[in-house]
Amino acid sequence: MAIYIKHEIKLNVTLAAFQLLDSHMWLVATALDRTDIGHVHHRRSSTGQSWILDSNQDRRLVVERFLNRRQAPCPQCSWGMEEKAAAGAGCREPPGPPRAAAVPCFGISVDQDDILPGALRLIRELRPHWKPQQVRTKRFTDGITNKLVACYVEEDMRDCVLVRVYGERTELLVDRESEVRNFQLLRAHGCAPKLYCTFQNGLCYEYMRGMALGPEHIREPRLFRLIALEMAKIHTIHANGSLPKPILWHKMHNYFTLVKNEINPSLSADVPEVEVLERELAWLKEHLPQLDSPVVFCHNDLLCKNIIYDSTKGHVRFIDYEYAGYNYQAFDIGNHFNEFAGVNEVDYCRYPARETQLQWLRYYLQAQKGMAVTPREVERLYVQVNKFALASHFFWALWALIQSQFSTIDFNFLRYAVIRFNQYFKVKPQVSALEMPK
Repeated sequence: MAIYIKHEIKLNVTLAAFQLLDSHMWLVATALDRTDIGHVHHRRSSTGQSWILDSNQDRRLVVERFLNRRQAPCPQCSWGMEEKAAAGAGCREPPGPPRAAAVPCFGISVDQDDILPGALRLIRELRPHWKPQQVRTKRFTDGITNKLVACYVEEDMRDCVLVRVYGERTELLVDRESEVRNFQLLRAHGCAPKLYCTFQNGLCYEYMRGMALGPEHIREPRLFRLIALEMAKIHTIHANGSLPKPILWHKMHNYFTLVKNEINPSLSADVPEVEVLERELAWLKEHLPQLDSPVVFCHNDLLCKNIIYDSTKGHVRFIDYEYAGYNYQAFDIGNHFNEFAGVNEVDYCRYPARETQLQWLRYYLQAQKGMAVTPREVERLYVQVNKFALASHFFWALWALIQSQFSTIDFNFLRYAVIRFNQYFKVKPQVSALEMPK
């Protein structure tokens, strides 16, 4: 059934319902089968935005809100039940943070091996007033999951668009729809930059001014205090009234299954046998939940380069939300402590000493609770964090094995997997011996 609406958008979908709320007009269209979802053919609207509904999207409720003052998120960025309940009750605004702006989706695919032509096509859509011959580009090479290029005109990069192209086969590792939802959620809470658009194999977002930190920076007390405060802020993001489950075990099980079924024959002799890995995964899943670490909204990948320090504003912000989601509080912190060792040149001598950890954890708990905390509370979190740091080693070792098979990025993933497995088995005895305070 074809429906024509303003902005010359043609939707070829199965119509479920129209709903009028105040002066706002909603089109609610439910696809009864994947084949019922067609493309949104588009021309440029008066706002300069193009919209595409790709037939490869999952079956789900597709909501497009058309109004002059604001636009709702696209389906992959839609909000949870709290907003729907508020709308059903006739509220003009849902509770919680301001609603994120809609995110355009462009039917453009960018060649991983030749990023610039595709990136410039996206810039013509996002910044039509920029003269093509004046657009400058800068490649970033620190990432080991995706490829990233900055596009800008002014020397100070005041208005800069980052174009991120997903790495080869990273859909095995990352839920891209969840990533976009997490991006929007964090943006609504003031914790993320603007998301400008998605495209077939990537997304574009705002450049965040500041310095990407290194292992030498995150151990400085003045900076790790800011990191602890920002993490505490993110951990307070609620789950729209639902009881979230930690994503750790689901993801780790998926990674292990890939390693077992697709990568096992090519494993290096330095990698533990699959039977050993299966036994260790079962041990982690049995023992770690007993620690009763709270399930909170986590970044889950807080390595040094994912922390941006803005010295002019005196704060840090976290970037790259591919692995974000509800998880154990202690995993997020323990994972960050593991990242003190670095990525390219891993050195676990840089793992934070006990006193450094206690100071970091005290900053975190005080920010979370808004009051002074007891030594027992700090010690309890210390034990939880160091035990969950084991799961972090195991998680990223499995991840690296998968990347070693599929990634085209110039990084020795197999060597990295061996390093993480070795550290897991090295520290497991002493970490296992830690006891919760009475």
